Amino acid sequence: MNTINITKEVFVFLKKLEENNNREWFAENKKEFKNIETQVKSFYAHVMEDLKLHDDIEKMKMFRIYRDVRFSKDKSPYKAHFGGSFSRAGARLRGGYYLHLKPGDSFLATGFWEPNKEDLLRIRKELELDADEFREVINETSFKKIWGEVQGDEVKVAPKGFDKLHPNIDLIKKKQYIFVRKFTDKEIFSKDFSKKIDESFKAIRPYFDLMSSILTTNLNGESLLD
Repeated sequence: MNTINITKEVFVFLKKLEENNNREWFAENKKEFKNIETQVKSFYAHVMEDLKLHDDIEKMKMFRIYRDVRFSKDKSPYKAHFGGSFSRAGARLRGGYYLHLKPGDSFLATGFWEPNKEDLLRIRKELELDADEFREVINETSFKKIWGEVQGDEVKVAPKGFDKLHPNIDLIKKKQYIFVRKFTDKEIFSKDFSKKIDESFKAIRPYFDLMSSILTTNLNGESLLD
C-alpha cells in the first residue's frame, strides 16, 4: 500500500475552525472541510490496514466533527480535532487503539479507558494476587521507551474491599489502565508518521496479551469463554 500522510492543510483548517467555531463559518467552509475529512479518513483507513497485518481488528470508528453540547458548558458546535478508534475483534481480545489529531496536541492512546465494573474488579483482584507479570510487561525497556508510564484516573486511597497498605495499591487504586504517546506537529507531517503509529501499536501487544488473558479467565486461571 502506498504511504498516506497527514498534510499541513489539515492543521491549518483545524486552527481556523478553532478560531471560527460557529455554524455560519462552518457552512461557508463546508466544502473545504469535506476535502480535509476525506484525506483524514483515508489516513485512518491506512492505519487500520497496517493494524490488520498483526492484529484482529473488528472495526474503525472515526468520530464526527460535531460536538454534543447538551450537557456541556462549552457550547462550541464543532471539535477542533479529529479522533478515531480501532476496536479489536471478539470477546477473547481486549483493549483498543485511539488516534487524536489536533494542532499542538496530537497523541495515540491505548489500553482500558472505561472498563466496566466487572472487568475493573477482575483487574484489581489480579493485581492484588500478583502484579509481578504486569509490572514486568509495562517496565520492559523498549515498551517504556515508547509508552512511558501507565496512566489513568484513580481513587484517592483504596477501592472498597482492598487494603490501602497493599504493596500493589499504586496499581489497584487505578480506575483506568491506559498509555499515551504524544507527537509534535512536525512528527505528524513526516513521511514516516504512519510507520511510527504502527510501531507503537505493535509495542503495546504484550500488554494487551496479558490483559486479555486476565480478563478471559478467573483467578484460578480457568477460562470464562464458552
